[in-house]
Amino acid sequence: MNRPIILHILSRAQWDFAKRSGTYRPPSLEAEGFIHCSTIGQVIDTANLFYRAQPDLLVLRIDQRKLTSRLVFEAPVTASDTRPRTLFPHLYGPLNLDAVIDAIELPCATDGSFRLPAALGDAPRPLEMETRRLGRTGFAVNVLGFGASEIGYQNVAAGTVGKLLNSALDAGLNVIDTAACYDTSEELIGAAVGHRRSDYLLFTKCGHASGLPVDDWTPALIEISLVRSLKRLRTDYIDLLQFHSCAAGTLRDDDLIAALVRAREKGLARAIGYSGDGADALYAVETGVFDTLQISVNIADQEAIDLAIPAAAARDMGIIAKRPIANAAWLFSRWRIGDYEKPYWRRLKRLNYDFIRADPKGAVRTALRFTLAVPGVDVAIIGTSRPSRWAENAAFAADGALPRAQFDAIRARWLITAKSDWIGLR
Repeated sequence: MNRPIILHILSRAQWDFAKRSGTYRPPSLEAEGFIHCSTIGQVIDTANLFYRAQPDLLVLRIDQRKLTSRLVFEAPVTASDTRPRTLFPHLYGPLNLDAVIDAIELPCATDGSFRLPAALGDAPRPLEMETRRLGRTGFAVNVLGFGASEIGYQNVAAGTVGKLLNSALDAGLNVIDTAACYDTSEELIGAAVGHRRSDYLLFTKCGHASGLPVDDWTPALIEISLVRSLKRLRTDYIDLLQFHSCAAGTLRDDDLIAALVRAREKGLARAIGYSGDGADALYAVETGVFDTLQISVNIADQEAIDLAIPAAAARDMGIIAKRPIANAAWLFSRWRIGDYEKPYWRRLKRLNYDFIRADPKGAVRTALRFTLAVPGVDVAIIGTSRPSRWAENAAFAADGALPRAQFDAIRARWLITAKSDWIGLR
């Protein structure tokens, strides 16, 4: 299992002093309140931007799980920092030395530049996906998350789920999204990666009884469903507890809302959210209650780009994109398409995107990168039952958001083709 590693650049003299004193407190801790750190994909850009031609430098490899000070992933803080938009690890307090795995030499080349040391370059490491802040939750999320409906509804074998999720975590996954009503999904996740709870953010949903002896959408159900989810997932807290696709009328029940808020107040859920679409999603946003919005957005479903997402972003809500590749509906024939994917299949026939015609299989990459380019989207959730498919999607996400010209072309095609009844789909 890969350890969640962050890196820090310092001089050899600073490291020698830290070892003598038993702790590490660089000047930035006093001046800015935190210690600057990097991921493996950020460290060389950092070295070349701030340490060029400086001799006798080291890189500390730090195990996040052993840190005693608070670690927060945040945007760069200096105007001179021209690196691409992403989040950097900041340690708010001294570095305890028992969290340091080792110190690796960082020699500079004759032109003063730096290269990744072999000790880091040869080591297995996660794909370097962009990290974004999930709105006011403050959660640092890699842009591709795992949606766990498929493993539950298809009752995928526990061994397969274990291989899938553990390999995904090793490759950089840090968000797993499920729901109480996804059949065996929560149990499978708990059995597969419950022992790695500190390695990922765990999102689930509630509102449907799904076998419990109470009515849907009642305060009693919210409390009982959460207790069941915690047991199934083998954890004592949920990072994000979401209402699962209820209508705006349901959200007018103050007692129901209060039950969700209590879960956050008790520490059983660190944040609360709403998952849904269309006018119901917009109403949920406008209540001001929820920390996040999970909503369908993709090349065949763009209502949210103009309706709920701007309103959510304006309130600093975290935005989770579901169905971000439109279920790859274009890859199915008319006779093999399921009812769930069929509306997207029909829309895509009319949209007739040139990138799908040119390379149907390769179009998955473009579709995912389109969703990641939607202003306000923080993370896209994709489900699969095949370990190789998640790795493939992760490589697509690592390519980054779609360039603006391609994004605008897809938006333009939608705006001239979409019918008035092409609303957001659950």
